[in-house]
Amino acid sequence: MKKTILILLGFLPLLVTSQSAFDPATLVSIAEKEQIAFERRQTAEFPVNTGNYDVKWYRCCWNIDPAVDSISGNITTLFTPLGSALDSLILDLNRVLTVDSVLYHGFHVSWYPASDQFIIRFPSSIPQNVPDSVTVFYHGVPPANGFGSFVQDEHNGAPIIWTLSEPYGASDWWPCKNGLSDKADSLDIFIRTPASSRSASNGVLVSSQTTGNTITWHWKHRYPVATYLVCLAVTNYARYTEPVYFGADTLNFVNYVYPEDSAFAASRTGVTASMIQLYDSLFGIYPFQREKYGHAQFGAGGGMEHQTMTFVTSFDFELIAHELAHQWFGDKITCGSWPDIWLNEGFATYLSGLCYEHLLPSFWTRFREVRIHSIVSQPDGSVYCTDTSNIPRLFNNRLTYAKGAMILHQLRWLIGDSAFFAALKNYITDPALVYGFVHTADLKAHLESSSGQDLTWYFNDWFTGQGYPTYQLSWVQQGDTVSFSLGQTQSHPSVTFFKMSVPILFKNNQRDTLIRFFNTFSGQSFTAVVPFKADSVIFDPDYQLIAGNHLVNAVNEHSGSPRLLLFPNPASDRLTLRFGELCRSTEGKIIIYSADGRKIDEWIVQQGKTEFILDTRSYPSGFYFFNFRGSGFRERGKFIIQR
Repeated sequence: MKKTILILLGFLPLLVTSQSAFDPATLVSIAEKEQIAFERRQTAEFPVNTGNYDVKWYRCCWNIDPAVDSISGNITTLFTPLGSALDSLILDLNRVLTVDSVLYHGFHVSWYPASDQFIIRFPSSIPQNVPDSVTVFYHGVPPANGFGSFVQDEHNGAPIIWTLSEPYGASDWWPCKNGLSDKADSLDIFIRTPASSRSASNGVLVSSQTTGNTITWHWKHRYPVATYLVCLAVTNYARYTEPVYFGADTLNFVNYVYPEDSAFAASRTGVTASMIQLYDSLFGIYPFQREKYGHAQFGAGGGMEHQTMTFVTSFDFELIAHELAHQWFGDKITCGSWPDIWLNEGFATYLSGLCYEHLLPSFWTRFREVRIHSIVSQPDGSVYCTDTSNIPRLFNNRLTYAKGAMILHQLRWLIGDSAFFAALKNYITDPALVYGFVHTADLKAHLESSSGQDLTWYFNDWFTGQGYPTYQLSWVQQGDTVSFSLGQTQSHPSVTFFKMSVPILFKNNQRDTLIRFFNTFSGQSFTAVVPFKADSVIFDPDYQLIAGNHLVNAVNEHSGSPRLLLFPNPASDRLTLRFGELCRSTEGKIIIYSADGRKIDEWIVQQGKTEFILDTRSYPSGFYFFNFRGSGFRERGKFIIQR
């Protein structure tokens, strides 16, 4: 009976409490922390010279005392030569660490360093496709890279060591094959710690053996794993578990938290079960169902989606949802190049939005609104990142995270829920992709197959292209027929026109109707039957689209003149406000607000004035709001400053 109750409650909206309410700053914090962590660990070049073998298994044996900033141990790598026989093996390892010896078939073999790699020489060549192994003994103090890959710190006076290796930081603390081309098929991890400590790592904890004043923890992971998702953390963790039910099946959800935070953490993590069940219903069973899902508290800020063991600093609703989502999008399938990082981060951002949609629905529209406002706060920028050496750009909150999420939402709006979610489920369960590396073309192919549409135009405009559209709508109603024209201005010249299905709401104080129109060129005219007298028209009322500065003008049926026009929009040095008959009939006040809501300018406009020239040379590039307040009415709109 207990299982049935949990399943039924899993999809009901949660009670909104102070810790679960939507916070617009959360995604910004996630992106900033991941950007900093990535930047401090990035090597100058992608690891090279390791493409001639396939890693099958790592056996990692580590000695970790959280009070001592060092590591020692040995790594056994099971590998298979590719393409041709191997007479040597290249592994990645930071040059500050010391290789003590290398064993091959029980005998010491020679090796020599080569920058942040080292080369092992075999006594004879290993034939192509024949599995073999080598064991490397090493020790040292991993490099201190700020938010580095291997950090010794403390919490509440207790020492802690934790790792965080995205993108190439694994070799800062253990000899391995780095990069986005090869996943080890499985892991065995042995961590020897002081008896007062616990370890957290990938997979299932299968044993803990005490010897004197130390404990050796054995973690076993039997799923393919990218090198940067291998992890360890050691401190005086408190541990608690929470079951997650899937019909007759149960997932073990394990939390390793600081003792001083254990009660607080336990009050926050319960929502994770509902999130796992939601993702399961949309994208298939939790990818590592035979093992576990876990949280381990650490000190880097934000979170990191280590496979089966997410590291988190706090337990905010959106952070939990974001990092959990990576187990499907980022871990089960992993971006095959850093320009495709949006396949990890854009998806995780959007899935956290789906958690609001299904679990805290009152925040779902606000989630989209905040993402759109972030995207249109600047006129340029593409989700596709060509310069992966520019880390602030690669982990840009506005583009990789927010815009990445919203181009997914627009695709859902464009092709419909059925085709969209079928495409994503097919994508993440595709036998050719599952537990491997993916690229944007793989996602596009599944979206096209599911929808029956050629979406090349969409990806060219919204993924590769920069910027976003601004819409200008003028409308008039005669009887039951509304006629309107829809203009569009692009914020960046890389896209000449953004095709899109646009939602327009016609309403009065008693009735409303939402109608979709497919807009294919600027100045396009439309008509619609609206069986009531509309007193207002709202463009995209529910924030479905990446767009800014909608300007809607009601056209007087007799004079045909709009109340107020702004041009050019976007503007550079000056913006003209031209007043229609209603605005000219009264004294008014113009107020200009910045994107964050600060009032930056204000003027009184005398009755009868037909035009007002706004000098915008002092305005930074970005988007702005204006209000025109007359006697008994108000006109509102947005405009862009672009240089």
